[in-house]
Amino acid sequence: MRAVITEQDVPLAGVFHIPPGAIITPSARDLARERGLQIVETASERTIAIGSDHGGFQMKAALLPVLAELGWNVRDVGVFEEKPADYPDIAHAVARLVADGAAALGVILDGAGIGSSMAANKVPGIRAALCYDKASARNSREHNHANVLTLGGRMLTASQADDVLRTWLATPFGGGRHQNRIDKITEIERRYSNWTP
Repeated sequence: MRAVITEQDVPLAGVFHIPPGAIITPSARDLARERGLQIVETASERTIAIGSDHGGFQMKAALLPVLAELGWNVRDVGVFEEKPADYPDIAHAVARLVADGAAALGVILDGAGIGSSMAANKVPGIRAALCYDKASARNSREHNHANVLTLGGRMLTASQADDVLRTWLATPFGGGRHQNRIDKITEIERRYSNWTP
């Protein structure tokens, strides 16, 4: 069944990502045009981008089979060996794939997960969340509509990371009262998109 996109689905700013083959109502298309949005058909709802620096390399290797088991098409941006790498480069690569619609979701791993979250959140349209247990994973998706998960490769066991990832992927956005808050986050992002200190 093809998704139907209505006015309520149109974001305030950024790129308007739609599922492949979606039907866009005329009023939704007009609203997107009024807001100056580029409409981009996502590559696949089952594509996930993943990357790590050296601090998250081993955990990424442990999570790749989990993603395959769950049926995700994985876009791995590196690193591909455990040697020093700069987490902002990896975070940016994953965030761009998500923001551009080449991946529906992203996962970034570094030593603590904090820096990758900060870097990814600089990319417009990204809501990266550092999660450390099933409760934070569930909350980040249900309440905050997180589209990128960051994990600390040196902070969680492989079992804990597996639980967080599975919970995060299985939790849908709650919508309703939470949508207004997501719209406010998007508006803050839009307001400062051309800001220079």
